Amino acid sequence: MNIIVCIKQVIDPEAPPTSFKIDAATNRVVLPADIPPVIDPYSEYALEAALKLKDTHGGKITAISLGNNLLREVIKKPLSMGADELILLEDEAFTDGDSWSTAYALALAIKKIDEYDMILCGRQSADRDAGQVGPGIAEILGLPGITLAHKIDISGDKALVERVSDDGYEIIETTLPAMITISNEIGEPRYPTIRGIMAAKKKEPTVWKPADIGIEPSRVGDAGRRSRLVKLLKPVYEGKCEIIDGETPEEAAVNLAERLRQEKLL
Repeated sequence: MNIIVCIKQVIDPEAPPTSFKIDAATNRVVLPADIPPVIDPYSEYALEAALKLKDTHGGKITAISLGNNLLREVIKKPLSMGADELILLEDEAFTDGDSWSTAYALALAIKKIDEYDMILCGRQSADRDAGQVGPGIAEILGLPGITLAHKIDISGDKALVERVSDDGYEIIETTLPAMITISNEIGEPRYPTIRGIMAAKKKEPTVWKPADIGIEPSRVGDAGRRSRLVKLLKPVYEGKCEIIDGETPEEAAVNLAERLRQEKLL
């Protein structure tokens, strides 16, 4: 089984909000140099799903990522976890894209890879939370697309996928190849092994430019966007605390109930 996993390098979601700033002129996040980026946690769940399938069925895992000036010590993590190959769409033309231009570039790269049974993506990315790239890839390639999977069983050329829904779980059967986004309920991603880390250091990724996937730079990244980011800002959280007193606990409870009614919360 040949599996492609889409990976993203993102700002560390554990970084304190006070550690970064917004450049209003460019609508970009500015991070201090001492906080390196990380592999998107949701991407790691997709990789874990691929590794579980490989453990059961064998095959090959190809990780693919898009961006510019990707840090090798970060973006090589899929190799140290057990992926067999890493392909980077790395060029200035790929920067600042929206969901459409990102999905389009990844779809053409996957089309070039050609031999695959399944494409796995995280349910969303930790920086944008849009959840649109995976379904976009499926649409562009004309593949079945299933979102929020937490269990995948393979039988021949079909996959039985159990996905998370608002009401519980749904079980869907699909033919392969297919695109599936993975829920964090798939299970915690495994840690890289020492052997995997050493092997990843020796293995260099394959780097593709726009011309390598047969695409004009004007159709990817910022130039290929179909949506425009109007404003990027840090949310402002405000709150106030009001202490409800009373001579006794019972009186305080009555006063609290009356105050909640005044605020129309009861």
